[in-house]
Amino acid sequence: MFVKEESQAGEETALTLAPGDRSLPRPSKIAVISYPEIGKRVRELRERQGLTQTKLAKTLGTSQAALSQVEHGSRGLTVQQVVKLARVLGATPNEILGDGKRERPSGRPKSGRLLRRLYRIEKLSETQQQAIVKLLDGIIAAHGKTA
Repeated sequence: MFVKEESQAGEETALTLAPGDRSLPRPSKIAVISYPEIGKRVRELRERQGLTQTKLAKTLGTSQAALSQVEHGSRGLTVQQVVKLARVLGATPNEILGDGKRERPSGRPKSGRLLRRLYRIEKLSETQQQAIVKLLDGIIAAHGKTA
């Protein structure tokens, strides 16, 4: 059980265990995801962004060797590193650590220009929207083959 500590002025300062209480939750002994799997996901996300290990390491403020160790599964990541990696790689922490499914972004697209066009496309007929989707899918598929 936790007990609130208060300063002399009566302000709440911290939560501590009650004397004699050892009821802290124990971490799971089952590894949810292995270092090699995390490394594989980091590598895939880095390559998807077209970044080299050296460039990504520089952006993260670490060495290429350390990033290589992560990608090869011989080194783990801190929570802060996962969050920073996710931001830099345009991913979510869940994509690195979780089930790998991409979460829908909570906000708007970064490009206001694209967003304005999407609003205009929504006003078109269903047939016109389908034609635009086919066109975009073709462009994206062609880009994937050349990238």
